[in-house]
Amino acid sequence: MAKKKKNNYEVNEFDEALVASKSFFEKNKKAIVYGGGALLAIIIAALLIHQFYIVPRNQKANESLFAAQELFMNGEYEKALNGDGQNMGFLAVADEFGSTKAGNLAHLYAGLCLVQTDKFQEAIDELDKYSSCGDDMVSPSVIGTIANCYAELGQNEKAVEMLVKAAKKADNNTLSPIYLIQAGQIYESLNQNDKALDCYNQIKTKYQQSMQYNEVDKYIERVKK
Repeated sequence: MAKKKKNNYEVNEFDEALVASKSFFEKNKKAIVYGGGALLAIIIAALLIHQFYIVPRNQKANESLFAAQELFMNGEYEKALNGDGQNMGFLAVADEFGSTKAGNLAHLYAGLCLVQTDKFQEAIDELDKYSSCGDDMVSPSVIGTIANCYAELGQNEKAVEMLVKAAKKADNNTLSPIYLIQAGQIYESLNQNDKALDCYNQIKTKYQQSMQYNEVDKYIERVKK
């Protein structure tokens, strides 16, 4: 397995990134579960695409991004976002190297930092600047995180619209059921039980290999009452 080299910041391999993402979740479990909803999925996805997405086309951009990532992994979100006096933060990386893939990824990380610091509208604005890489995990995760930001801002109609969009774009057993459950719960809060039922039934019929499949019946029974 390749390891990071001190001088040229060689990209992590898959298993190293996965271990790092799990460790990050354990240290930030409460903030992620109660403050972000879909945030965990996008953090893991962002870390896992590191090896595929960043190329050594611009060494300075990659080195600057790496320094900010280290702060992010340590939970120092303000410093990761704005810099620590010695290293650039994600906002500066995105601004200075916006034409590079590292600069694009900096927008995503900046959005995550803003979510963690409860700056939800700013997070939406930053995540909207991230250019999708067109895959079935990261791209819908970005949409799902934006949806959760709208929910935190009390914009439930917009939140549920984005959650349904994220579920459809993902169309897999990992992410889609998460977003469908969230969408269903918001629909229930809006007294739109028919739409909530549709979300729950999608899990029942389309995502039978998901973790949510075994518990979706209780949601279905609740909205049928």
